[in-house]
Amino acid sequence: MSMEQCLHEYKQGLGTFTQHMPKVGQTFNAFTEACFEEGTLSKKEKQLIALGISVAKQDEYCTIYHTKGCIDEGATEEQIFEACAVAAALAGGATMSQAVTLVRQCVEEFRHVH
Repeated sequence: MSMEQCLHEYKQGLGTFTQHMPKVGQTFNAFTEACFEEGTLSKKEKQLIALGISVAKQDEYCTIYHTKGCIDEGATEEQIFEACAVAAALAGGATMSQAVTLVRQCVEEFRHVH
């Protein structure tokens, strides 16, 4: 499955969840959107932080989502991998395995889309 298909699957699942649990889904979406608005930290910085956490937590869908978010906000490959390196320093080898596989795939695929 391509990274774009994974994102589509996630968004479809979130939509289905929101249909069944509208108050929870809508509240979660509003909270998330508020967290990623421009503030003291830029949207790009927030995406880099989220990517680091996603990789450290080994959350594949969030890793895909936030790698694309980093690219969409103008992060360079160096910034993306530096964020992963910081997460790896804290979370160890499991984080590095996600960075050198899943994040690498995302960067390759999403760079060709833009």
